[in-house]
Formats: sequence, C-alpha cells, structure tokens
Amino acid sequence: MIERLPLDEQIAAFKAALSRNGTLVEVLERTATLGLPGWYVTGGCLFQTVWNTVTDRAPGHGIKDYDVFYFDDRDLSWVAEDRVIRAAGKLFGDMSAEVEVRNEARVHLWYEQKFGVLCAPHTSTEAAIDSFAATTCCLGVRLESDGRWRVYAPHGLSDVFGLVVRPNPVLAPRAVYEAKAAHWRRQWPELTVLDWPGTT
Repeated sequence: MIERLPLDEQIAAFKAALSRNGTLVEVLERTATLGLPGWYVTGGCLFQTVWNTVTDRAPGHGIKDYDVFYFDDRDLSWVAEDRVIRAAGKLFGDMSAEVEVRNEARVHLWYEQKFGVLCAPHTSTEAAIDSFAATTCCLGVRLESDGRWRVYAPHGLSDVFGLVVRPNPVLAPRAVYEAKAAHWRRQWPELTVLDWPGTT
C-alpha cells in the first residue's frame, strides 16, 4: 500500500507513476523550454495518471487535458497572457493532447464571473494550486534546469495513492467539488469521495 509508505518513498512512486504517461513527460519537457516564471504542470493529468497506475488502467485513461500554470504579475493584461498561450500553442501543436496554459496572477480577474465567488489575487503558482476544489488536486510538478523533478504536494500523496477524494473548501464552491467528484467517480468507480464539510 503506497499510501502508507514514508513520504520519500511515496515521492519516488509518484515520479515512477507519472513517468508511465509518455504524454505527460513530453509536456513537462517541452514546457521547461518556455522559460515561464514559477511554472508547474498541474491538475488532473497528475492525480489521474496515479489513479490509472493504481487501478491498472492505461496511463492516459480519462485525462481530458494537461494544465500548465505559471505566475507573472508584471503584466496582468490578457494580451500578455495570450502571447504566452499562442507560443505554447505552437510548441504543443503537434501533440494529440490538449495543453492549457494559464497565468495564475490573472485568476482573480475572471474567477467570480465563472464560479460565482470572489477570488483574492494569488501570490504565487503554489497559492493557486492550494485553492483547488479537492486536496487530491493540489499537486504540481516541473522540471528544473538540472533535470530534477520539483514536486509540490501541500497535502501529501497518501490520498492520491489511496484513491481518496477530499474536499478543499478554501475557494471553490461546494457545487464545483461535487460535480468534479461525480465525474471522476464515473471514470474511476474505485474512488472514495468524502463529503463536503457540513453535509449531512
């Protein structure tokens, strides 16, 4: 049971699981060439690759896209972000997977309109990752210039390997968590989905 191993062994198992997903590795390697400040590959492509490893599914099963977050608060204009998105579009254009690149310094400008709740400006990419609807989602990985994998996992990896989906009620509303959890459970019925706090 990987979820009961010491953290250093869990990190090694995490890297091994992610390395099974050739598309993910390619996204990591290509993103590293963009030179984006504070970047991480994050979101479903990480924890879902682990779920696929644990449940003996194909590495890319159920993965909709590959999210790349970066943080650049020097220019909060859409024009600046779009310039990066266009560059990424050319970089990933020959891949069959969808890669979505977003500047997390701009999230507060559109979050309320999309999700109905206010979002204070994030102070880093890590702060943005901290605000995902489930703690299981709060993961980021990037390749450093020396080839080392940098892993950001503020809630650890035990739930990820244990197939536990735990709510993270710091920003996203309950409806977002429940909709995502229901979708994931259809793809991975082995999941244990924990209730939103206060749900009876």
